[in-house]
Amino acid sequence: MDKTVVIRKLDSLHRCLDRVRSHCGASAEALIGDPDAQDIVSLNLTRAIQICVDIALHWLSEKSSVAVPVTMSGAFDALEMHGWLSAEVVQSMKKAVGFRNVAVHAYENVNWRIVHDVCSRRLVDFEIFAQQVIAALDLLDR
Repeated sequence: MDKTVVIRKLDSLHRCLDRVRSHCGASAEALIGDPDAQDIVSLNLTRAIQICVDIALHWLSEKSSVAVPVTMSGAFDALEMHGWLSAEVVQSMKKAVGFRNVAVHAYENVNWRIVHDVCSRRLVDFEIFAQQVIAALDLLDR
């Protein structure tokens, strides 16, 4: 993995998560009542998910023995199959990709109560993903 590329992407991931945290609102009702916050949260969540996918694909591209996944979720499956990500993180990232698909392709169907729950309780999944990526980068330095 190109460490500089990955570190820049991780910095972008953290900025997106900070934006989500700062605009999610104290309650689902607050988010539901604020279309501007909805846009900021949705955009930054989809960006965060895309960044994780980009990191996963970048990681896989360095391994000539790994077949290129045909789906975004497949990128995380491939990393798990090779022991580079935990099963728990992979499941969380695959759920995040599902959210991203709804947010991008069927925005009018977004359930803001679920989004608020994700913002309140599941952003840690992205942080754990980042920690596992950093651990992999540290292994490269050895």
